Amino acid sequence: MAMPDFLLLSIPLAAVLVYLPFLAVGYARFKLGYDKSAPRAMLPQLPPYAQRATWAHENAFESMILFAPAALMAYVTQIQSSVALGATVVYLVARSLYPVFYIADVPMLRSLMFGLANLGTFTLYVLSCRAAFL
Repeated sequence: MAMPDFLLLSIPLAAVLVYLPFLAVGYARFKLGYDKSAPRAMLPQLPPYAQRATWAHENAFESMILFAPAALMAYVTQIQSSVALGATVVYLVARSLYPVFYIADVPMLRSLMFGLANLGTFTLYVLSCRAAFL
């Protein structure tokens, strides 16, 4: 797969990762008895793992807001480097593991995944800006 294709593919893959933690939330809501009229009001009633899964889900949106434009910038500026490939892979792997460590309540590894994902995102920004302006 060519680098530009992978950059574009990484965006829907990252979008899928936004919803993976929500599977744990859905499971907990089902066990508790889903309140269709006030689903957000259920958060305090959920077990701790499901509360953490909710927070991981919300954080995934925040991360996606930064990653998608970075990947698009790298695509538009035609970045074709192994560094960009590595940054994209690091982002996807770290964001895959982030909710696992969040739900399992392993804050040190969760924070490490958060940092690695951000490093991948900002690497794409730097590479794109370098290509566009230098």
